[in-house]
Parts: sequence; C-alpha cells; structure tokens
Amino acid sequence: MNRYSIAILLAITVLAPAAAFAEQVGCVTTEWKLIGANHKVCVESFNDPKVPGVTCHVSQARTGGVSGSLGLAQDPSQFSLACRQTGPITLPEKLPKEATVFAEDTSILFKETRVVRMWDATNRTLVYLAISRKLINGAPANSISTVPVMPWGTR
Repeated sequence: MNRYSIAILLAITVLAPAAAFAEQVGCVTTEWKLIGANHKVCVESFNDPKVPGVTCHVSQARTGGVSGSLGLAQDPSQFSLACRQTGPITLPEKLPKEATVFAEDTSILFKETRVVRMWDATNRTLVYLAISRKLINGAPANSISTVPVMPWGTR
C-alpha cells in the first residue's frame, strides 16, 4: 500500500460517523411484484454505541421490483423510530450535545437515513431524531423518539 492509499483510508475512517450496526428484526411485504423483490417495510434494531442501556428500532420502506433487487432503487423517505431504555443507562462523562448513532444508505447515490442522538440536559432526556438526508435539496422526512434517563430496576 502506498502512502496515498493509507492517507485515503485514514481520512475515510476519521470522517465516517461512529454509527451503530443494525440487526434486521424482520420485513413485511406491502406490495407483491411479479418480477423482482416485493416492496416491503423492514424493521432493524440497534444499540446506541455510546450509551449502554438504550435500544432503538427503525422501520423503513424498501423498494422492490427489478431495480430494488439489483440495489439500484431509491427507497422512499418513509420510516419510523422508537427508542427505549432496555437496561441500566450509563452516560459517558463527556456526552456530545449531538452525535450520529446510525446511518444507512437508502439509494445507490446521495441518500441515507440517519439517526442523531441529542442530549436534553435540562430534562435529562436522550432525544433520537431520524432524518432522511439527500445531498441535493435535502429531504424533510423525520421521526423522533425520547428516552428519559432514569434509574433501572429499583423498586
């Protein structure tokens, strides 16, 4: 590997958001297609990579047909988000006011679904905002979920 390749790999690593990896929970067909994959809505789960005790589920529309089967389709900006406390929440000492916790491409070029965590210190609440990002003209689709930071397992 030459020094330019190493520099490019390092830049990609540094600039890429520290996003969580999602696990697919399941998919439901919304429209049957004669050729290619069916249109569907899929649900994925991921844990906040910096805040143990928080799990989020995001549902997203997936385009079927031939273009969807080949990975060339642009998925619609239709999704929903739910985040919950699933264990004791441990906040890091220095929690950034805003950070990307999940990102997934929804087209071959220029479009993604991203989940950003925000910290509402006044209310001791984690706020998770899912947005659809497009390089050109943006996309207004969004969904929000909140998780108040409270004791876990006390009676």
